[in-house]
Amino acid sequence: MTTQAPIETIRKSVTVAIPASRAFVVFTDEISTWWPLDSHSYGGEKTTMAVVEGREGGRVYEVQSDGTEADWATVTEWDPPNGFTLDWKIWPSEVEVRFIEQNGSTRVELEHRGWERAGDGAEAMRDNYAGGWEFVLGKLVAKAA
Repeated sequence: MTTQAPIETIRKSVTVAIPASRAFVVFTDEISTWWPLDSHSYGGEKTTMAVVEGREGGRVYEVQSDGTEADWATVTEWDPPNGFTLDWKIWPSEVEVRFIEQNGSTRVELEHRGWERAGDGAEAMRDNYAGGWEFVLGKLVAKAA
């Protein structure tokens, strides 16, 4: 049996000029208002919304214009307004997002880890996601401004 060597965790951090309680709601309940659905979804331009079911065991999924749903993740930890953890289905791995309030603003910290679960091609996909998360979190910052 071979064991895949650890693949570096993606760590991204942005600051939004809103309290943690609001940043958590914007990230989760209002995800469709800022997530780049046309470029960061299964359905592309056909994707009309994203949904985060706010509870452990909840789904994170997209809805396309014809009603088709496609799962992105399952919520494994739910701790509003401090953060949440997802079992990422798009590419088998884990995503954790934390919200740390600092003087009325919030640092949003994202870790995408566990790439070894994905097997062949995981390193290349990890590199792709590193830039993708930067783009996505930039959209969050713009929404929170």
